[in-house]
Parts: sequence; structure tokens; C-alpha cells
Amino acid sequence: MFKFNMFGRGWRLQAAIVVTCQMAFILFGYDQGVFSGIVGNEDWRDTFGYPGSGLEGIIVSIYNLGAFSGCILTFIFAEKFGRRLCMWIAMGFIIVGAVLQTSAYSVPQIMIARYITGIGTGSELCDAERRGRLVSSEPLFVGVGIVISYFFDYGMRFVGGPVAWRLPIACQMVFAFVVIFLVFGIPESPRWLYYHNRHEEALQVLCDVWDTGPDGEKVSKMHTEILETLRIEQETGEYKWSQLFKPDRVKTGQRVLLAYGMQFMNQMGGINLVVYFVPTALENNVGLSPNLSLVIGGCVQTMFFFGSIVPTFTLDQMGRRRPMMWGSLGLAISMMLISVLLSFKYVGGYSDGVIQRTSSASVAFFFTYMFIFGASANCIPWVYVPEILPLHARAKGTAIGISSNWLWNFVVVMITPTIINNLQWKAYLIFMCTNLAFIPLVYFCYPETSNLTLEEVDYLFIGEGKKGFRQFTGRTQAVIESISGDVRQMSRAHSVGRKGSADIEKTFGSGEGTEHVEAPTELNGEKYS
Repeated sequence: MFKFNMFGRGWRLQAAIVVTCQMAFILFGYDQGVFSGIVGNEDWRDTFGYPGSGLEGIIVSIYNLGAFSGCILTFIFAEKFGRRLCMWIAMGFIIVGAVLQTSAYSVPQIMIARYITGIGTGSELCDAERRGRLVSSEPLFVGVGIVISYFFDYGMRFVGGPVAWRLPIACQMVFAFVVIFLVFGIPESPRWLYYHNRHEEALQVLCDVWDTGPDGEKVSKMHTEILETLRIEQETGEYKWSQLFKPDRVKTGQRVLLAYGMQFMNQMGGINLVVYFVPTALENNVGLSPNLSLVIGGCVQTMFFFGSIVPTFTLDQMGRRRPMMWGSLGLAISMMLISVLLSFKYVGGYSDGVIQRTSSASVAFFFTYMFIFGASANCIPWVYVPEILPLHARAKGTAIGISSNWLWNFVVVMITPTIINNLQWKAYLIFMCTNLAFIPLVYFCYPETSNLTLEEVDYLFIGEGKKGFRQFTGRTQAVIESISGDVRQMSRAHSVGRKGSADIEKTFGSGEGTEHVEAPTELNGEKYS
């Protein structure tokens, strides 16, 4: 496929790949946040007939239903078209959707346009020891996009008229065009190239990325691992959807449900009440002016960014379980205090001074909520889902996990305008309860996966591993040290291709195919993918 070699080799090409992906995440954050400052715009409301809270929720949330459809389309067609072409197609959907939104004068048009934009709403070239850090950095850039959209909406508020909301929507296209341009200069996924028997081209990509010859350590290692993964897949056949929930030794069905549940927790803690509707909540529940609500709403979103810095640099050291549990507790406390402080305004019997002070105090806990979410429950599900899934079901299981994210995102965004208008302070108690429920769920059902190979995670679910299941919920290093020597030796052998599918089948059971995904990437047995 036609492309310019704009970025050369080595670190410049690696940086270009990262920047391209992060620009796409900024666009995603901008898409999510841009409507938060628009739904209260008087001209927007007049244009669409002053929609009630139910219709407003559907208009905003249908974007997430489009994203769910886009997820399905990507899973179906990504292997056929390749990563670069899929990125271009996705940006095309976003541009078309943005044009339709910008020119909308009716509710059906704005809804169809939001859905199309959602459809448009994936880099594989990183070291295994930095996996958690790199994946968890992606939400940080989502936060950047959200903050940009909030303050852009606020600035355009002073312009007035249709341009105040049409221009912020149209600016989605700027980010999309930047991504389209950057994709010209980055290579196709080497795994996709290997999968389609373009081995020489794939090897050249690896050489360009790592700036070495074919005999370089990282290039030869990844070359061997990818070919071994392909060989196993060809021997065992593709893993079918119908096999996902059939009983097997490594508990594939249970692990797919864990992946689904982790993304469910990502959404049902109430985050999209704050991302999409915090200006509405500040105006309707707290009683702030529209102007001040937008300013404070934008400041609240900056806490998402600052919170996301924490896992970007420390997630691989913190692990997965503990930050998720402590984060859920912090989110529950924040929601509880928002509810308690707002209740003084609604239950009656308090002076205006008390009501004003308690309502103002509740604003602080929107800040704590957003910081805690950015530092914990925002990034961990995206790292955990591919880690918990067995190799043979990783692609399909990840698709199911992501579908959970978008579907429950849609549900929360759809109901939020209604519950904050009708339930008022009680609405926040719903999310207090869901966050509290997640703590025992994670403690009893989710094992630690940080720094474990696929085989070691498999070992947690087989009969021998389950006998010592409790020991695998401790600190990350203790997890690694507690794994039996036989399993660790099998991991090393599998990662360099010294054992074939027969050995894996003997260890973990037969009848299981594999998906074409990233294989373990360390040779010395000390670091794992």
C-alpha cells in the first residue's frame, strides 16, 4: 500500500507510531467531551426543539452505540484490510459524521450523525516490560482531548449564535485529518503482514522500528515468536465463537466473563455522569450559574489528566487488583459525599447559608472523583482484559470485553440526564452502591495478572493452580516467585518456539485453537509479556 517514509528508522519511527496512536486517543476524548458544553447552549436547544432529558440522553449516548457497531466492524474486517487502512476508514466515518452534525437542523439528523461519528471511534510495537505503562498512558491522552473540548466549548460560549456549537463539533475533523496524515508515515502492523504471508515486508518493518538488521536481538526474537504463533494457529485451527463458553481446563468461559465484568465496572461507576454531564449537574443540582458550571466542569476534567499520570508511570509496580479496589472505594466515598452534601438543598429545614455552603462543598468531590478514576478504574480494565484471556481466545474475548464498555457506556449516558433531573441528590447514591459492590467482586473473583506470562495466568485457572489460588492475589513479585518451576520452564520454551502445540496441548488440554495475537516477548525467563 502506498506510503511515505516520512519518519525514517529507530526512535523517530517509534515516536511517530506512539504520537499517531495518542493523537487518535485525543480525538476520542474530544468526541466524548464536546457535547458536555453544547447540550446547555440555548441556540442548540432551540434548533432541536428543546429536547427533554430522555431525548437529550439518547442524542448524546447514541454516539456510544455507534462505537459499539464500529468495534464489531473492526473485528470483522481488520484482518482483511490491515491496520493502516482501517485507521483511514475510521477517520472517514468521523469526518462524515462531523460534517452531518455540524450541518444538522433536526433531531433525526443529529442522531444519525452522532451514530456515524461513533462508528469511527487499536500499536503493537512495544516492549513487554512497559506494556502496562504504555496502555495506561492512552487514557491520559483521552483526558487531554476531554479538557480541550470543555474549554473550547467555554470559549465559544462568548461568541454566541449557531457558531458557538457548530464550530466545536466541526473541529473533530481537524484531529481526524492529522491522524490521516500521520498514518501515511507509519508502517503496517508486522503481525498483520506475517499473517498475510508478506514476510519480507514484515521483517523490514521490524528492522526499521528497532533500527537494526535482521540479526538484531529484538528483531530476531519478535520474528521467531510471531512465526511460532502462526504455526500453532495453523496446526490447531481457528478458535470458534461457539467454543468460548464450553468447559475446558483453562476456564476460557470464566475468563471471558471476567473480561466482560471488568469493562462493566469501568462504566458503571458513574464516570460518564461526570464526563458528559458535569456542567448540567453543577447547574441543576448544585445551583451554579451556566457560565461558572462550564468553567468548573472544565477544571474537573483536568483531574482526569492528572490522575492518569499515576498509572502511566507506576501501574506495572502497583499491580492490577489493589488499585482497582482502592479506586472503587475512593469513587464510592466521593459519590456518597456529593449526595450527602447536596441533600441539604432538597430535604428542607436548613437555612440558605447552610444550603449554599454544603452545595459548594459538594463540588470538591467531583474533583476527587475524577482524579481517583483517572488513577485507577479508568486504565486498569484496558490493561487487564487482554492479560486475563488465554491466547487462543484473546481476540474474541477482547471484543466481548470492549462491547461491554460501549454498551454500558451507552446505558449510563442515556439515563444520566433523567436521573440527575428527577432523582437529584439520590442519583449519586446509585453509583456509590455500584462502586462499593465492585470491591468484593474484584477481591474474590479477579486474580493478579501483572508481569505474568500467558502460561502463568493459565496456571491460575487449572486444577493445580487453583489449590494455591489465594497466594496469587498478593504482591506482583510474590506472584511470579510462587509459580512452579515446571510452568516457568514451559513459558520460556514456548516463548522461543522450542515447544510446539503438542506440548501446550499436553499441559493445558486439547481442542483449543489460538488467535493471531502478541506472543510472549522475553527470552531470559525474567520478564514476561
